[in-house]
Amino acid sequence: MAETRKRQLRTIVDPFVVPSPLGVAVRDRLKGLTVEDDTVLRLVGEHLGRLASLDLKARCADGLEHSSDTWAARKQALTGRSSSRWAGSITKDTHDQWALSRRCQLAHIHSLEAGVRTLTHRLSQPVGSKGTKRAPGGYRSKGEWFSKSRRLATLEHRLDAAREDRAAGVVNVVRGGRRLLNNRHNLEKAQLTESEWRGRWESERWFLEADGESGKRFGNETIRVTPDGEVSIKLPAPLAHHANAPHGRYVLASTVRFMHRGEEWRDRTEANRAVAYRIHYDVTRGRWYLTASWTRPAVKTIPPATARARGMAGVDTNADHFAAYRLDAHGNPVGEPGRFFYDLSGTATHRDAQIRHAISQLLHWAKRAGVAAIGIENLDFAQEKTREKHGRKKRFRQLISGMPTGRLRARLVSMAAEQDLAIVAVDPAYTSMWGDEHWRKPLTSNKRKMSRHDAASIAIGRRALGHPIRRRTAPPLHHRSDGAGHRTVQAGPGAQGREGTRPPVTERARDARGRTGATRTRGTSASKTVRDTLSSKMWVQSSLLDTV
Repeated sequence: MAETRKRQLRTIVDPFVVPSPLGVAVRDRLKGLTVEDDTVLRLVGEHLGRLASLDLKARCADGLEHSSDTWAARKQALTGRSSSRWAGSITKDTHDQWALSRRCQLAHIHSLEAGVRTLTHRLSQPVGSKGTKRAPGGYRSKGEWFSKSRRLATLEHRLDAAREDRAAGVVNVVRGGRRLLNNRHNLEKAQLTESEWRGRWESERWFLEADGESGKRFGNETIRVTPDGEVSIKLPAPLAHHANAPHGRYVLASTVRFMHRGEEWRDRTEANRAVAYRIHYDVTRGRWYLTASWTRPAVKTIPPATARARGMAGVDTNADHFAAYRLDAHGNPVGEPGRFFYDLSGTATHRDAQIRHAISQLLHWAKRAGVAAIGIENLDFAQEKTREKHGRKKRFRQLISGMPTGRLRARLVSMAAEQDLAIVAVDPAYTSMWGDEHWRKPLTSNKRKMSRHDAASIAIGRRALGHPIRRRTAPPLHHRSDGAGHRTVQAGPGAQGREGTRPPVTERARDARGRTGATRTRGTSASKTVRDTLSSKMWVQSSLLDTV
């Protein structure tokens, strides 16, 4: 009998300590604005937004032919209609948008390629053939095969068009957002009137952002905020007649006071260090907000040995909760598992608040546990969101697409840095499967219910600590044989000097082995009376059946 081929496992990437974020952003509401303040802000945002749209159009027209000369020409054209600093902020934002569109375009191409590969493979299989764990099988019916063949042609056409656009440097950008643009054709479904949609569309296309300048007064010459909270704006040239302060500036009646990181912001402004500002309008609430942001010096990442010195908190990310478990420095689970739930339904603001609340609970739990680092999977579902990846599993595809892995990772890293907790990213391969295999059953008791996610958190923590996931082999109690029962883990097939296969010890396994062995007749077995008397160590003579 030929030996079954063992499943080939992919290479596990070594864990690494995630560097701390290099940027900081705080926000405060502009309260007490007058009617004139609101009018001036709208005029400035609309005027600069129109210039930003024209500059983005020019940048997209340049494509891959962009150079420093074309950049300088665009900036010079904007300077006369605004100012040199406003022109610099607009062109920088345009370049960021174009670069982001290029990255999204590449991700879209990868998704199309994954879908084409899956469809091509499944269409090549016989109809109704079953798949394996490594590859899917054929489609269930001829009708489904026909519809998928048409979809393959559609995806191939889209892939060819996307590749041509990328080679030519063509990108598709919507100032204001593609989702909001599509809502214009589905106002009833979006629960918006035309005037409400128009207000949101215009406010999203306004531009009121200014880059910081180190060495300038209070860190910004365009949107200036004093340490006392006074906000003033350098008006563009066509709107200079609205100024209420010298040098073409407009001072708002509102003052800001940053409750979070206020001291750090004040120290930067008093030292004339660069601070960038953004003013935006929330149409739903009817409020103006001011966001201040600045960069931090790069901090050297702590060595992995230092992060593992006091143990690790392994965290498994799921669709509705974090599953966490504390491990000591040797990889042993300590205490009880922790679960921190969140709800990702509803608006984007609600989802973001739920994520921040769950992360806050997780960080407080880790601080109380006394660990210095948190181990988490380096999740990235960019390649898993293709529609063809999981076939008919529509709810599972929606589950993966709904998990905000990028935002969750960014939030966790930034919030953990404030708590002096390091983040160790590990390869997510086989953590759920091996954790369930080696840790779920041993830790389950009458007083503790272990889920598959809890076991996965232990596997993640052990991998972050540099230990193998499966449990350590227990030494023999009396001698080299299995007199005290089977060992916890048997040696692998390739281990030198390994022992032979142990026979099963359970009664059911012994009976099964007896059935698969040599055929026995009833005449060669002793009666039940003999077996019972032998087990009681008493000699009782009983007649045995004669065999011929």
